[in-house]
Amino acid sequence: MRQYIARLFRWLLLAPALLPLVYVDGLLYPFVAPKTLLFRALGIALLASFSYLVLSQQEFYLSRLRQKIAWIPAALLGVSYVTTIFGNDFYHGFWSVYDRGDGLLTLTVAVLFFYGTLLSAGREFIGRLFKLVAWVAMAVAAYVVFQWLGTVLGINFSFIAESNGRIGGTLGNAAFLAGYLGMAVWATLATAEEAKGFWQKAYYLGAALQLSAVVFTATRGTLLALLVVGFFSFWYLAWKGEGKSRMSARIGLAGLLVVAGLFFSFRGQLQSASFEPVRRVASISLSDATVSSRLFIWQHVFAEALKSPLIGYGAESIEVIFDRVYDPGAILEQWFDRTHNAFLDYFVQFGIFGLLLYAGIIVALARIGAQLFNRKEKYGVYVLLLACVYAIQNFFVFDTAMTLWMLLAVFASTLAYVNAQEVASREVASALRVRTPQAFKYGMVAAIFVLLYPVALQPLRANMLLAEGYTYHVSDVTRAISSFQHGLSLGTYADIEYGYQAYSMYTEHQQTLLEGEARVAAYRYALSTLKANYERYPYEARTATYLAHVLDSAPDGIPVDEDFLRSVLARATLLSPKRAQARYILSNISLKKGDAAAEPAVRNQYYREAITELETYTKSVPTFAEPRFIISSLYFVVGDKVSAKKWADEGLALYTGGVDIARKALRYYIAAEDWAHVKLFLRDIVAASPTDYPIYYDLAKAELLTGNRPRALQIVQELRIKSPGLVEQDPAFLQALGE
Repeated sequence: MRQYIARLFRWLLLAPALLPLVYVDGLLYPFVAPKTLLFRALGIALLASFSYLVLSQQEFYLSRLRQKIAWIPAALLGVSYVTTIFGNDFYHGFWSVYDRGDGLLTLTVAVLFFYGTLLSAGREFIGRLFKLVAWVAMAVAAYVVFQWLGTVLGINFSFIAESNGRIGGTLGNAAFLAGYLGMAVWATLATAEEAKGFWQKAYYLGAALQLSAVVFTATRGTLLALLVVGFFSFWYLAWKGEGKSRMSARIGLAGLLVVAGLFFSFRGQLQSASFEPVRRVASISLSDATVSSRLFIWQHVFAEALKSPLIGYGAESIEVIFDRVYDPGAILEQWFDRTHNAFLDYFVQFGIFGLLLYAGIIVALARIGAQLFNRKEKYGVYVLLLACVYAIQNFFVFDTAMTLWMLLAVFASTLAYVNAQEVASREVASALRVRTPQAFKYGMVAAIFVLLYPVALQPLRANMLLAEGYTYHVSDVTRAISSFQHGLSLGTYADIEYGYQAYSMYTEHQQTLLEGEARVAAYRYALSTLKANYERYPYEARTATYLAHVLDSAPDGIPVDEDFLRSVLARATLLSPKRAQARYILSNISLKKGDAAAEPAVRNQYYREAITELETYTKSVPTFAEPRFIISSLYFVVGDKVSAKKWADEGLALYTGGVDIARKALRYYIAAEDWAHVKLFLRDIVAASPTDYPIYYDLAKAELLTGNRPRALQIVQELRIKSPGLVEQDPAFLQALGE
């Protein structure tokens, strides 16, 4: 039995390399959740088999633990647990959430794989690891190419998911995909160096395919990492290389410099290129909205992290810090649980010691790679380049279970390779001399496998029930709520995402598509789920804000406790002082009272209360245009056109784009019949949403009202092709247009 378990153990060490291929349809989080759940399950299987082998006196390379460098992952894990115990919420920090899949549990499993590899791997293990990673990455890259072709050509390939936004491949997220392939390409090149003939060409082709896939993701962090590493690699070989490699490197270096020169010369034109990767790279600047958002987050989150530099705030606590510093005038994203900088993430969560230990793993791996390279060992340069790319790209993105596992797996297998090289004559495997009954071994294995139930099976059931309920949340509310309640009764860490989904389903779909008892039932489910999370996670600004919005959107005839609503809004504002949504809901309390008032004077009084609330809010967000446009619309309603124009002018001076802001600005400018500015904002909306044909039709009307009849005619002719029947819905406009 022991020999079969030992063989299984060796395969389990490599099994996580297959996770990028796992895609299970029918789950609400089909790309990340199955991979994470399976990774955790593999960790339990690995622990069970390792325990059996130890108790069966299987020999391991225990002497490798004498190296101080081998204890860095364990130290990182220990620091992570200690800081999370004293941090924000150990429960949430341990489990994380479905669509992230990180947390202490995932880190624990990754470290477990590290020590399993370190204690058992021989000199040949790194070659097997690189070969498996290479083949999996080639398959993933091929999937990405087909997904990109489907997007470009408008073809739906079988078994290829349709891309929504940037190409995400089998990982569902462009940044996750690029981060994985940016590491895997070096494993592929290392494997190619060992191969011969046809297979060598196949691996080189696979590496080229992986690089192409990285380009298709348009992930600037990984692209920058590959360019930096490529430049310095060419530079080194151009001066230190020999023969053909030296000449090829000089040609490559010259080519890079020429491309860079042309790129900067035509950067302005490239910013409007149709190829998204080129357009995104060309748009990099301090004025770019994404770049400025990242810089703002880094600066302000780092300042908050300095308030607790030693113990941090615990795992999965970044969102709490982000909410404190969030400013809608400076940040594009509404909600963030990562800073898009893995090093800053570790510092925020685990303090300075966590950051140093995480960086220590990368530095140690790069150092080993450099040593192997200097000794002209075959894997040295690829290990070094893998570590460098990982370090550079993680300055702009963040880890997944797959990339973290790969880092630690390469680290462990490289240490094993070095030990096998340097101390082959004296490195001897040994076993713990512990004699135990066979029944005890089986009992230990069974006890460990029981962990699969809370770690993998129950979360999987909860996720599937959430997906099932989502499928019926409009067509059969009763069935959907039954599925949701069943999922929540399982007692997993899915409760936070159940709340998020309940909010989005109700406010985006059920509130407008359902009527009568069905809508009331949907409201009550969303309310009860969010209220339970509101009480369980008092630090969650997102849950508090969502709960307030659901209360504010209660069906007609359903009473709402105003005092409770105000208390929820007070917490939401306390946790995220500059967030707009809570302030808008607070002002909406007065607006609803004004709308219900019979007397115009009473209505205006309530409207002015709402205006006062919003004017107070604008003082905390001096660069945010949106509330100023809302205030201008409200002043126009109460008849104060002078104040309305004043606030609109302030908003216009701060306006830098954004569909939501443009839509709110339109309310005032349409009411004021300022058609020139109406046209300005409609153009911005159309540019961002070119398939929103009703808005495009409104733009045609604005063009006519501003005297641009030819453009109005052109738009009408386009709409007759793209959206037949739309323009005929307004015969008065067509008559005015002369049609």
